[in-house]
Amino acid sequence: MVTKHIAAGFGMLMTITLTGAAGTATAAPSPVSDKTSASAPGNKAAKNYLYASIGDFDTNVKPLIDRPDVAGVQLVVPWKALEQKKYQYDFSEIDRALNYLQSRHKKLFIQIQDRFFAPPTRLPAYLLSDPAYRGGAAPTKNESGLGPGKPGTIAAQWNPQVRSRFQHLLKALSQRFDGRLAGVNLPETATEVDTKKDRTGYSDDSYFKAELANMAYGRKVFTKTPFIQYVNFWPGEWNNSRNYMKRTFEFAKSHGIGLGGPDILPNRPAQMQNSYPFFKKYGGQLPLVAMAVQEPDFQYKSPKTKKPYTRQEFTDFGTNTLGADAIFWATSAPGSTSRRHDSAIHHARAGAAPWHLRLGAN
Repeated sequence: MVTKHIAAGFGMLMTITLTGAAGTATAAPSPVSDKTSASAPGNKAAKNYLYASIGDFDTNVKPLIDRPDVAGVQLVVPWKALEQKKYQYDFSEIDRALNYLQSRHKKLFIQIQDRFFAPPTRLPAYLLSDPAYRGGAAPTKNESGLGPGKPGTIAAQWNPQVRSRFQHLLKALSQRFDGRLAGVNLPETATEVDTKKDRTGYSDDSYFKAELANMAYGRKVFTKTPFIQYVNFWPGEWNNSRNYMKRTFEFAKSHGIGLGGPDILPNRPAQMQNSYPFFKKYGGQLPLVAMAVQEPDFQYKSPKTKKPYTRQEFTDFGTNTLGADAIFWATSAPGSTSRRHDSAIHHARAGAAPWHLRLGAN
């Protein structure tokens, strides 16, 4: 997702300290499945995984998972699906998918979704209703290179009480699945809070600090499973103007946290002015790089050919420039109404071309 360019503000950036709910991350490298060391861009072909919402597992994933060129699947799971009520966790759907995949010698990545690019908002009801969380979520605008999208919502991670609840979820997940999953990732950093409607006290800097705090905590509790943060854009920044992007990569490198992103869009100017150069610069220095080719990516055209990207262009750029160890391929075609498969966590639109037809052809 490409967010609207927001002018950077003035003032001195504060040093981030991760205390209290943020926890303390260890400096040891994060474990990486099927790897003995980080691979530099171009040194190793990325493994192919499917990408789908957990609600699409039976319909979209099962028919494709036994393909020999598919190593496993990344499933997007909304916060509400895991915590219907406060402290009452339900991991049964992850268990079911994991058991099915393990019986077929396939692997499972989980993306924990705390933001939604279109209605409905899949956050726990208590988070939105209890005054202690000051609304629990902020409204967002959604604009990209494909045009404006529907208003969305993001959990107010900059509120320490909200962040504490999210980190409690991470801890509960780690207690059950650490060492059993191929990876756990947090969604993209790109967002644009509608500050005119916001009542949660959002600021770009508080959001940035909160995201790094969750990165640190996730790395702390997942000691056997790689922990990954998707990073593409930071609100209030362009071309590392506030040093957010560089600090993210340095933080991930020093704490053994994997990085990735929701879109492989070769040579797109916006991406080339934000996260992409850092993936190239830090090639071989991160424990894991995981990139995705999601539904909107099939609608973009290459700046070079002026035609839609081909499978080979996605693969070559993802591997050789971004240094991807894993590529997550959307199982539905670009006809979906949602701007992200994880946006409303809806089923894919009927009639979408199957993933294997796109992956198997140029």
